[in-house]
Amino acid sequence: MSKGRTKKLTDQLRRAIDESGLSRYQISKESGIDESALAKFYNGRRGLSMHALNALGECLELEIIMRRRPPKKER
Repeated sequence: MSKGRTKKLTDQLRRAIDESGLSRYQISKESGIDESALAKFYNGRRGLSMHALNALGECLELEIIMRRRPPKKER
């Protein structure tokens, strides 16, 4: 990924999972997300529902900060 380019939300969530110190099994149990659904999300084979994303955020104690990117300059 090039410098200055924002990572996709899914990539950021995968990184948060990796950095949490929890196994995907532990995250599954604590969040209530089916372990196979979490594995498929982690491997990029499916998405998660809004309910599951909220549960994942709560489990990992994530703080979401939203901001708009500045508009691209026309050449």
